[in-house]
Amino acid sequence: MRIKAMMNVYLHGLSTCVPPHALPQDEVRDRAHEILGPRFKGFDRLAPVFDTSGVRMRYSVAPFDWFENAGGWTDRNSRYMAGATDLYVEAATKALADADWSADAVDILVTVSSTGIATPTLEAQAKGRMGFRDDCLRVPLFGLGCAGGVSGLNVSRELACANPDAKVLLVVIETCTLSFRKARPKKADIIATILFGDGAAAVALSGKKTHVRIGRGASKTWDDTLPIMGWEVDEDGLAVVFDRSIPDFVTQEMRAATDTALESMSLSRDTIGRLVSHPGGAKVVVALEASLELGEGSLDVERDVLRDFGNMSAPTVLFVLDRILKRGDAKGSGKPLLVSALGPGFSAAFTPIYVD
Repeated sequence: MRIKAMMNVYLHGLSTCVPPHALPQDEVRDRAHEILGPRFKGFDRLAPVFDTSGVRMRYSVAPFDWFENAGGWTDRNSRYMAGATDLYVEAATKALADADWSADAVDILVTVSSTGIATPTLEAQAKGRMGFRDDCLRVPLFGLGCAGGVSGLNVSRELACANPDAKVLLVVIETCTLSFRKARPKKADIIATILFGDGAAAVALSGKKTHVRIGRGASKTWDDTLPIMGWEVDEDGLAVVFDRSIPDFVTQEMRAATDTALESMSLSRDTIGRLVSHPGGAKVVVALEASLELGEGSLDVERDVLRDFGNMSAPTVLFVLDRILKRGDAKGSGKPLLVSALGPGFSAAFTPIYVD
């Protein structure tokens, strides 16, 4: 589908935040050995990945002790509701301050989250603490997984295009650590324990001009790829699905998908200043560099974010974007950034960012 751009949309504020409980990777490794080692016969074979994953620190809405006695749906979702609402308030407040907007000036609220169930949705949970107006358009997006940050940005942009005078606030929140499993010893659960962290990001955008313009995005969903990534749902809650084929899939498919997306934007890889990618894991970052011929080590900020926060799913790529904008990579180059992420579907989402 091609959506005609009606107007330019600009970034006014961008924020990131993490919950209070720090999970140093060496301590996670030791605790995982105690909890999962006796339950999973292949644990010792996977244990070295804790040290080679590229992750050194993560953050969680739950303290370390919770993981030893993690409960079922009720326990996990109550922690999601409390932790995600707190993250919403912090991320939204910081993005509004960055934009110099008041909460009651916001017209459209877009909320992205796939790691828990909230009805009423998170922006409604946070309304009383934030001071949003009671006539805001609420747009919750669920099920986008790791692609949610970029897909949410694209949806928010299109809403701003369709509502020229509107102020739009996008908030992206995931509490991935709550998917921890000790009763279902599968390889995917060990990998999730090695990689996952919690976090949130928020973006304020509107049609009023700033020095950062958000271009019209693009997306792709591959046929016959549903089992590659997602959630399985059982009595304990959400259990991660990671197919071992993901790095090879990225190596084989991402170049063509990126070129097609760029063509739809009247761009090419030669006209892009930098790829801003979701760092799903160390192997995925390497696969992206190889597939797109970026050069080894080019995605340095992606590796830094993975090191400092782990894979937080949807908000992670916005952490990368925040660091790159602050570093000034695209400023004055005349070449846009291309923000991209892969997620369940199996799908890819892309957004060009132009910096004056």
